[in-house]
Amino acid sequence: MTQAQVKPVPEGMHTVAPHLVCDGAADAIEFYKKAFGAVEIDRLPGPHGKLVHAMIRIGDSPIMLVDEFPEWGSFGPRSLKGSPVTIHLYVENADALFQRAVDAGAKVVMPINEAFWGDRYGKLEDPFGHQWSVAKHVRDVTPEEIAQAMQQPMTQMCTEATA
Repeated sequence: MTQAQVKPVPEGMHTVAPHLVCDGAADAIEFYKKAFGAVEIDRLPGPHGKLVHAMIRIGDSPIMLVDEFPEWGSFGPRSLKGSPVTIHLYVENADALFQRAVDAGAKVVMPINEAFWGDRYGKLEDPFGHQWSVAKHVRDVTPEEIAQAMQQPMTQMCTEATA
């Protein structure tokens, strides 16, 4: 293939794809298979059994994984005492997938319920420290309806924070 024929985004990839660092990437792959129905695409083992690259697919989305390599400045959420990132999954049956993830070992961060923005939504933390939100869109809501519905929860949250 000539350079002109090479696609800038490889087949099966999206413009943006998460790349997770895990303390125990091989175990994380097995968890994601059980919890989210992930399919393993590939893995590249490195020294001492650590993975220097792996890829899974959840639904139509690729996710890359690697083990922690502190010597390269590569740390997962447990080493960093948390992560500011949440990976969002839209699925056909949010309740079933949420429960499947809990059964596989995920911790409930926010129980699944009807959210004011029109999704059935809940949040989890996987055993490796990564945050996941699971949702199914259940109703269309206008930006004005969302802004109105958001007022009560935001007011309550701000009142509790200052109390």
